[in-house]
Amino acid sequence: MEHIQTPRGAGFHMPAEWEPQDSIWLSWPHDEQTFPELSDVEKTYQAIIRPLCRGGRVNLLIRDQETEERVRGLFGMNGGVPEGLRFHIIDYADVWFRDYGPTFLVNRESNQLAMVDWRFNAWGNKYPELLYDNVIPAMMNRELGIRCFSPGVVMEGGSFDVNGKGTVITTEQCLLNPNRNPGLGREEIELVLKEFLGCSRVIWLSEGIAGDDTDGHVDDIARFVDARTVVCAVEPDRSDENHAALAANYRILQKSTDQEGVPLRVVPLPMPGHVGGDERLPASYANFLISNMAVLMPEFGHPNDTRARAVLSSVFPDRAVIGVDCRALVRGLGTIHCISQQQPIP
Repeated sequence: MEHIQTPRGAGFHMPAEWEPQDSIWLSWPHDEQTFPELSDVEKTYQAIIRPLCRGGRVNLLIRDQETEERVRGLFGMNGGVPEGLRFHIIDYADVWFRDYGPTFLVNRESNQLAMVDWRFNAWGNKYPELLYDNVIPAMMNRELGIRCFSPGVVMEGGSFDVNGKGTVITTEQCLLNPNRNPGLGREEIELVLKEFLGCSRVIWLSEGIAGDDTDGHVDDIARFVDARTVVCAVEPDRSDENHAALAANYRILQKSTDQEGVPLRVVPLPMPGHVGGDERLPASYANFLISNMAVLMPEFGHPNDTRARAVLSSVFPDRAVIGVDCRALVRGLGTIHCISQQQPIP
């Protein structure tokens, strides 16, 4: 990396999710293998898109013109197509845009937007049929025409979270997993994060939650909600398989500081307990999405839905916290943050 110009060297960084956004990117669900209750997931998408359009734009990938007409029809039957919804015909395999889509960067001095086009290997080559989605950032950039940095490193957007000031949180379980970048060690991965996200401080958590096929993505366990405050998922039930790992992550964050050496404020966020049948699903309230005017939080029909919404309302006093029923969506092994990616205003 000494011989190539990195985003950090060019004055770019990844802003925090709560900073002003141009739009949110999504891909419309289509695969009944991913979502056996596809019609319910389509309703969930409508419940996500409508509030997002009230505070900005939604760029929605659809696979063909026929799908666009169908989606327009669905919205038309339920109050009309939101004004801020924009359709983009791009072929894609699945909906997990956070992980295969680009990471957007800004240069505040030149008011420029750029992207990082990471390598996507379907979470350690677990799903060969989804490897096609590695091409999506390049296909998007045919329209966007922005500067693109390609580190040649496997990385998913759900595996890190930033405060926009220089600190990134990630997990050892995911980024140090040999199924991602076997030739890179901890120091090399840290350098990649610093150079391509424009950060100076990396906080390493341990493991993610049970049922998570991404090998411990951080957006299911800990999220920045302001420059020095992190909400961290906790499970007080010692008999729950998530208890030990989440308690360890909470302790790490309590001892952590930001890029200036200032201790973080850590706010516990409840978990929804066991969601799913014999096979546990990766249900977490930490998988929320921050938009310009609202925070969209997944709900699972659990009493802790109300508690989690109260916690997020307390840390986002200037945004409405909107609960979205994600019981059908999480059957695909992800929820609101996993399917979305924010494009900031440079």
